Amino acid sequence: MITLDDVKKNERVRLWIKKSDDILGVIGYTEHGQRHVSLAASIAFNIMTRLKHPEKRAQLASIAAYLHDIGNVINRESHSHTSAILAHFILSEMDMSMEDILEVIAAIGNHDEKDGQPVSDISAAVILADKSDVHSSRVRTLAMIKLDIHDRVNYAAKSSFLRVDEDKKVITLELKIDTSISQVMEYFEIFLSRMIICRKATEFLECSFHLEINGQRLL
Repeated sequence: MITLDDVKKNERVRLWIKKSDDILGVIGYTEHGQRHVSLAASIAFNIMTRLKHPEKRAQLASIAAYLHDIGNVINRESHSHTSAILAHFILSEMDMSMEDILEVIAAIGNHDEKDGQPVSDISAAVILADKSDVHSSRVRTLAMIKLDIHDRVNYAAKSSFLRVDEDKKVITLELKIDTSISQVMEYFEIFLSRMIICRKATEFLECSFHLEINGQRLL
């Protein structure tokens, strides 16, 4: 079985991730490099294991999360689709079974809130892992914080944690936001669509989704 460690060792994958992040930096997006994809892979694996899904499916979820943004090397628009195509190419070269490849690319192709939706447990885990990564460390430069709401909200987010309570079947995104930098309303202004797809993903996993900001439950 191809594992996340195998994918991480692939030099082509590492180059694609770096170049994708470099390109997004040029056009003003937050960090989408090794930090983001490695964290997303870890979160996706944790979701699957905490909810008692098989080890193999947890590995596939982590691989999909690790590869979910490589399509940005081509263009930000429709990057979920191009990421899926590139993932098919690289995983085929690595001799992953076609059954497993289809699971991975379906998850990658449906991770974006604009046109995606949870289509499997793996897909749901990838969505939650990706959308839960809101953090000040993703901001590349402080110069745009006052002008760009995405940078401002990310910079205000001092911690984010996706808590999975397997007994109560509850998944909670816990955020700490410095309201002297950005008000909570700004978070909803730009991330409401992400919270909606998170709720759908959580429901697909037969759980309830909660959002907690600064100790207060908002959803």
